[in-house]
Amino acid sequence: MTDTLPTEAGLVEERLRHFLAGRPDAAGTIEAVRRAGSGRSRDNWLFDLVRPDGREQLILRTDPEGGLIDTDRAVEFAVLQGLEKSPLPTPVARWLDADGTALGRPSLIMRRLPGTCDYRVLRDPGRDEAERLGLARAFCELLAAVHEVDWRALGLGETLPDPGPEAARAALEEWTRTLRADQVEPWPELEYAITVLGDRAPRSTGTVLVHADFKPGNILLEGDRVTALLDWELAHLGDPLEDLGWVTQPLRAGEHTIDVVWEAADLVAHYERTTGVAVDRSALAWWVAFSAFKTAVMQVSGLRAFLEERAEEPYRPTRRVLATLLDAVEDLP
Repeated sequence: MTDTLPTEAGLVEERLRHFLAGRPDAAGTIEAVRRAGSGRSRDNWLFDLVRPDGREQLILRTDPEGGLIDTDRAVEFAVLQGLEKSPLPTPVARWLDADGTALGRPSLIMRRLPGTCDYRVLRDPGRDEAERLGLARAFCELLAAVHEVDWRALGLGETLPDPGPEAARAALEEWTRTLRADQVEPWPELEYAITVLGDRAPRSTGTVLVHADFKPGNILLEGDRVTALLDWELAHLGDPLEDLGWVTQPLRAGEHTIDVVWEAADLVAHYERTTGVAVDRSALAWWVAFSAFKTAVMQVSGLRAFLEERAEEPYRPTRRVLATLLDAVEDLP
């Protein structure tokens, strides 16, 4: 804990108190305000709302000054509200400060769920191989459950546009716009990738809810039981292969695979068994390459945030990311 943390926590507590004042469903005393860590895209603050009838454990997610991605709190809030009626283990969204007027920056408050997250849990030497393999299968089944959600019945179509068969092209155009907005130097590798990906974009056979940042680090566990899937800030409607490409790309192998017993091919095969839907390997290869492109663009955005003094760490596309991207693009069928 730094010397400035109590002052910062005190400021957060004061803002929370003013924000929640006058809301009948927020009556109570705010206690135990503390930082939960600062991610690359959000600042998280834990606190309790204490009432005569009990204690509600909450988390404030607020935009940091700088990060790798820029997303809309109101959209994330609407998605979480819609998912409350689904079978997915997601947090209950409580309150929203969409423009940051009260809380300093755009923010949402959610109910906390039990469990801990570990983005390297599938490589955890403290767990035996059978346990880790069971978790890997559970994660894959959770991803399939996300794609099986009836997004129309949940009203998510009122918030999220449906790109239809052109989901791949829409995703490429969105991340290309982000690149154009944030780049401060030329990246020939990314320009080459944009051209090839644009020429070979597959058409989607169906629209599903896409999480867009599915990983163990966004999953809460109690032992070997999944208690929550977190971080819906990038969620949108699109092709299920977008998520499948994200979790099978080489850059994420350390999070999603177990050497020999659970490689990318095993993950895809289990996804097929779970959903009963065959995966088009050619289309999946495109989404794998796109995922590497998206990773590189996130790093470009991180560099822009650093140069504008909104972030402390100077991100930029690494040689490994660029090499992986080029390999994936050049291997496209």
